[in-house]
Amino acid sequence: MKYFAGVDIGSTMTKVVILGDGKETSLIKLTGPEHRKLANRVMEEALDQAGIAINAVLYIVATGYGRINVPFADKQVTEITCHARGLSAVLPSARTIVDIGGQDSKGIRIENGKVVDFAMNDKCAAGTGRFLEIIAEALGVPLEKMGELSLTAEKPAVIGNMCTLFAEQEVISQLAGGESVANLIAGIHQAIAGRVFALVNKLKIKPDVAITGGGAKNIGLVKALEARFGRPVLIPPEPLITGALGAALIAQELYEKGGGEILKKERQLGEAKIY
Repeated sequence: MKYFAGVDIGSTMTKVVILGDGKETSLIKLTGPEHRKLANRVMEEALDQAGIAINAVLYIVATGYGRINVPFADKQVTEITCHARGLSAVLPSARTIVDIGGQDSKGIRIENGKVVDFAMNDKCAAGTGRFLEIIAEALGVPLEKMGELSLTAEKPAVIGNMCTLFAEQEVISQLAGGESVANLIAGIHQAIAGRVFALVNKLKIKPDVAITGGGAKNIGLVKALEARFGRPVLIPPEPLITGALGAALIAQELYEKGGGEILKKERQLGEAKIY
């Protein structure tokens, strides 16, 4: 059987997708500080899950924030390209992607699985998963509960500052003044949605709009984004792996474009060097 893999090392999560034998194997783990060892470990787990050895994988593409730290990859491809390819495979009607990751948020316009244009917020934590984590800590609410809790809000609070430090202080101040946690979270979601919409709107938004990344798992944020976009949005079955899936699909395409020749290299995982 022919197997192909994509490894997406993001700032917060590391994802692996292995395609082959008519199946898809995926694995998601927290990103640690030592990317090279992490890539080895997560790939090893994914291979065990798929029931294959590393040398059964004919081509591997790395993507994401830490893609240069995947020493066993055959090629590195930007996350923009991989997100477009992966999302098009699972949601072919999507033309605009909103990706809300741990350290950045981005908008991508696609046609036929190819990137037409993109915009990225990577200079500020506002509108990212890290921003939500900080607010969740300030409010004493588990991050995974923020979405559902925000839906119980009576009236979203007005959050006037999206700088992470000042927004945290503003939330704490409003909480001390008697504002409800639900209203504050709903207000934060609306503020993030406004910032993300302004970013993506530069791309001349075309439906369908799809959301990927950890933000897609926050129902409150999704609802706030739908209100901004004025239409329902699409969410892939697992919004965290679209980049890794795209990388695996690109790996297969690159292998086939190369004439389908098996690479003349031995791969090794674990503590050993990877050739």
